Parts: sequence; structure tokens; C-alpha cells
Amino acid sequence: MAEAAKGDRPTRVIGAEAKRIKREVLGVPDRAKHQQRVAMPMQRRAPEADTRQRVYRYRCYPTAAQAEQLIRTFGACRWAYNEGLALRDKAWREHRVSFGYAESCRALTGWRNTEGTRWLQEVSSSVLQQALRHLDAAFGRFFSGSKKHPRRKKKGRCRDSATYVRSAFRWMEDPEQPGTGLIALAKQSEPLRIRWSRPLPAGVRPVKLIVSRDRAGRYFVSVLVEERIEPLPPVFLQDGGAPKAVGLDLGLAALVTLDNGEKVDHPRLLKKYGARLADLQRSLHRKDRGSRNRDKARQEIARLYALIADVRRDALDQLTTRLVRENQVLVVEDLAVASLVRSPKGKGRRRKAGLNRAILDASWGELLRQLRYKCAWYGRTLVVVDRFFPSTRRCSACGATGPKLDLSVRGWSCDGCGAVHDRDVNAARNLRDEGTRLYELVAAALPPGRAMPSLIRASETPDVVLAV
Repeated sequence: MAEAAKGDRPTRVIGAEAKRIKREVLGVPDRAKHQQRVAMPMQRRAPEADTRQRVYRYRCYPTAAQAEQLIRTFGACRWAYNEGLALRDKAWREHRVSFGYAESCRALTGWRNTEGTRWLQEVSSSVLQQALRHLDAAFGRFFSGSKKHPRRKKKGRCRDSATYVRSAFRWMEDPEQPGTGLIALAKQSEPLRIRWSRPLPAGVRPVKLIVSRDRAGRYFVSVLVEERIEPLPPVFLQDGGAPKAVGLDLGLAALVTLDNGEKVDHPRLLKKYGARLADLQRSLHRKDRGSRNRDKARQEIARLYALIADVRRDALDQLTTRLVRENQVLVVEDLAVASLVRSPKGKGRRRKAGLNRAILDASWGELLRQLRYKCAWYGRTLVVVDRFFPSTRRCSACGATGPKLDLSVRGWSCDGCGAVHDRDVNAARNLRDEGTRLYELVAAALPPGRAMPSLIRASETPDVVLAV
């Protein structure tokens, strides 16, 4: 039965029949321009040699007219994304016709000229095309198996944003203050008022811009540039030529514990602002739906959440920058954060829900993300030890492995050598030793003149390297 059902499944329609369905049924015209030329796949713009793409994020303050135009742009991008998704799903579900970015762009041209959707002409066409590119990239991730099927964007659930490529904005650098200047977006006559908290690389033209608005009503512009980032000077131990390594144990009692015994406190921002959040949530619940007072209460909650996110991001940024500057090799454990914060079920679910909230408040994933890209930027190496490595119950003095320890046990003594260990400090020291071993194995297997990689994963290290 399964084979018969599989055999009855309709196949993909291609060729002239697919073109006819797109033109007559789906309303997508044929390619009118360059009919005699063969369609070539789009080539991605490669960055210049020895440069990296970096994003600078600034707060901007649009005028009332600019804010109104940006809100229309956000809505138009969301509408184009949803319509492109519906058209591609319909083409495959009903007609077994594949749809790509080129067909979506031709459909966009028809939407802009249709009487009911002519309001799309108030928005730059390149911005809408970028929304369709994001849809095509989402389908690419879905076909590769790394992500689920794309879903519709909903106002209030998805972030309001619009992407402007080089043809959709004007950049005028200030000669008196290099790295700052004026940015004028398409369909806007006046430049945005931007707070330049730090300058861009002097003489570098932005590649693209992303203008966004968070739920607190704040506007931001993210500038993507290509710049040469100079690596930091290498850090070695004073008593020898070995690179300086540090073991980092991530936890909840302390956010990060170093192998030298230093502990970075957990800020616990959700607990700090928990009472204020509860009062605001109760106030929101008492307001009538659709009223202006309810909208004001929602805005106040959004501003408080934005404050929490800003404080957390700034603290993690300062911590990771300090760790990368002071050490050559950073060793962490491979944490499955998504598995650790799964929805609790059965007995003890309230306790598990509190543990999940604490893990999310610690933001381990963001901390590891910042360590990864900063190590790649500044010539450092991040070693990710296997998650099954017994860093907690292994004695860092003699190497003996003891029984499993409950989370409530914060200190223990080794039965072999009698050493007394702090749970987190001992784990950080074991991670440092294991990471140093992996680092030396990879360094010995590299050909002469080859630079050390910025990321070493124990689970992905080839067997041939481990056998060196």
C-alpha cells in the first residue's frame, strides 16, 4: 500500500507546461526582459580579501513623516513575504510547479500594478525584493533539512524590519568626522537622525542597512560594512611558550567560573525586575481590550523588557571581550541549551519551569555565540569539549573519576588523593586541561605555516588528529 501510494503521487511539472500554469493559472508573466539571454543563477557578492563583514547598530530617531513611511514599509515587507509564501505553496500543492525568487519578483511587479494593491508603489521595490529573498533563503534552509517550513509573518509576533541594499539608500560621509554622516533611505527626502555612538570604519561604504523597530517603539539602523579587523597579539604563559588557556564553566549559581577560582555573578535580571513585571502584567490584565490604556500598559511592559535585554547584552559583551583579550585559548563545554529548556512535564514541572527560566535568563547561547565570533575576529581559539566529558566529578588533582553528583552538591572531596574541590572551579580546571590537550593535538597535526582554527569541537575532530 505504501509503495502504491508513493507511485500515485504526482510528479513535478516542468518545461512548457510549467510556464503555461504560471502564466495562465497563477498569473505570473513570462520573463519579458532579455528573452534571448540564458537565465544565469545569481552570484553572491563576495567580500574583499582579508575583510570581514561586521554590523554596527545605532539608535535612530525618525520624524513623524519618516516613522509613518517606515511603518508602511514594514507592513509592505510583511505582506510581500506572506503573499510570496502563499503563492509558492499554492503552486506546489495544487499544480506541482516549483517557484523561485525570479517568479516571485515577476509576481511582485504584477501586485504593484494591480488596482487593489497599488499602495505597494509607496514602498521601494528593492526593499520588497529583499523580503522575497529572505523567503527564498527560508525555503533553502527548509529544503536542506536544517529548518522547518516557513510560516507566515504576523504583526506583533515578528520583528518589524526592512532591508535596504546599496541602491536603496544614500550614504554621505562627514569629512570632518570620518565614520559618521548622513543616511537617506529610498522614498524619503530627508536623512535619518542617527545617534552615532561610535564611528564606522573611515572611508568604508556600507553594504546594506536594516532598519528595525522593537516592541518598545524604538527604531534602530544596523549598518553592514566590510572592514579589516586586526587580530590581537598572542597571549602566552610567563613561565613558558605555551599559549594561555582558560577553562570556563557555565552555571546558574555563578554565570561563569574560571579555572583560577574567579566567579562572575549571575545578574538574575528577571528576578530583579520580577516584582515590577508582575505589577505591570496585572495592570495590563485589568485594561479593556482595544483601549488606549491597554496599549499604554503594553508599551510600558515592552520598555521594561527592552531594558532587561539591553543590560543583559551589555554585560555579556563586556565579559566576553575581557575573556578574549586576556586569553589565547578559551575552553567551554558543549551545551545543548535547546534540550535543557524543554517544556516540563509530569511531576516537578514547576521546579523545572523555574530552572528553564533561570537558564534563559543566563543566556548561555548568546554568551557562546559572542565567544565564537570574537575568537574568529581576534585570532583566538575556542575549544568546545564534548558534553559527556566528566568535568564535574573528575578530580583535577589526580584524575580519578568519582560517582555522579547531585546539583545541590557544591563541594566534594576526592577519595583517591583527598583533595577538596569546589564543584564549579574543579569543572573549569578539567575543561582547561582537556581543551589544552585537544588544542595541542590539532596544532601538531597542522601543516607548517597553517594558522590555528578559531573553533575546535571535540565531536568534530577527525580521528586521525586524535591519534597523533
